[in-house]
Amino acid sequence: MRTILQNIGVLFALLLTLSLSAYAENNNSTPIITKQSSKFILSGAKMIDPRSIAKIDEMGNELFNKTRVSVYIYAKENYSDKKFVDTKSKMEFIKSYESNITKQLKNPFVLLTTSLEDTHINLLMSSSLQNKLDKDDILDKYIIPLLASKDKNSMYAKVSAAMFNGYASITDKVAQSKGIELKSSIGSVGTVTSTIYRVLMYTILVIGLLFYTIAILKSKK
Repeated sequence: MRTILQNIGVLFALLLTLSLSAYAENNNSTPIITKQSSKFILSGAKMIDPRSIAKIDEMGNELFNKTRVSVYIYAKENYSDKKFVDTKSKMEFIKSYESNITKQLKNPFVLLTTSLEDTHINLLMSSSLQNKLDKDDILDKYIIPLLASKDKNSMYAKVSAAMFNGYASITDKVAQSKGIELKSSIGSVGTVTSTIYRVLMYTILVIGLLFYTIAILKSKK
């Protein structure tokens, strides 16, 4: 019985590895783009899938035309190569860096920023929108779970998915606060994607622990 359980565990792990590897292979290479730009992506277009950029433009344009609110993305590998003596000085630099970006934007706006090497992500907005959007809710539900996932997907794939998912949730919530509906909205897809991912990871963990526990108990008998 123990041998059977161990074989099942090995088979499960093998199937899981193969499925993750296949998914990673489909997402592990950056598309070759000769020129890809967006008026809503201030920096980082090379890190976002072209199809996502096209949809971001569609959602951004519709939201702006209906509400005059602009939603932007600013993504960088890092904000600076400078070495900081402590976390406080680093955060002060980042705050100043992002402040310089927002000074160039016309109100009302929402700015989604990320610096990969600094492991930093932020959501900035005009004062008129601060009571309309829940910053922590958007970051925790729609962006961070995808960006911080521990899997074999490339950082390119994670950033692209996180920025797109976050952008879609922001535009939806701004539209809702204005009492309008976006035809370009992806609806609940973003929430469902994050939920499915978390459920899948938890299920894999629970099943793995279950097989391991059974095998241990059988070996003691």
